[in-house]
Amino acid sequence: MFKILSFLIFLLSATASLAANKTSGTILVYGDSLSAGFGIAVAQSWPQLLGQRLQQKGSPWTVANASISGETTAGGRSRFDGALKQFHPGVVILALGANDGLRGLPVNAMRENLAAMIAAAKKQKARVLLVGMRLPPNYGPEYTRDFEASFRELAKREKIALLPFLLEPIAEDRAAYQNDNLHPVAAAQPKILDHVWKALTPLLGTAS
Repeated sequence: MFKILSFLIFLLSATASLAANKTSGTILVYGDSLSAGFGIAVAQSWPQLLGQRLQQKGSPWTVANASISGETTAGGRSRFDGALKQFHPGVVILALGANDGLRGLPVNAMRENLAAMIAAAKKQKARVLLVGMRLPPNYGPEYTRDFEASFRELAKREKIALLPFLLEPIAEDRAAYQNDNLHPVAAAQPKILDHVWKALTPLLGTAS
């Protein structure tokens, strides 16, 4: 009888340990119109497709998309603490900055805003995937260079994962964009997802 009880206690302990070590939680996508599905059905956006892929793979991770069209890093910073409290993410995909660049806002301010959000995510024990952006050359070589370099510098300094350019797989494909030549069409979203997926998956097995 004692041996049976000991075995049952061992089995329960092992099960509890496995459950505790099972990595799961919420992935918070925190971006602008490129992540909010501007101009297409929300169900066609890459964050929505990410949630579907995780579900199909039987992953315990879920996706919360708090992206807002037109959002800048200043706007994102102002509501970031609220998003962390609401969703308690284990992973944050931070994809802001494009609107700062398109409006020609100071790169230093953008960098400070992103750094503050990264620090807040870390404080909540969330891992961060920083998603970078590039600007067209008409913004001037110095500004475009400093803008793009900011994402690399932040990722290196904060020791976080980096996806250098969200639109890398479709950058040269005019047919992948809507008439505004800024926002990807629905057919391009799976390519963006595949691009994000490669950078994201290493975080899912190690996040809190």
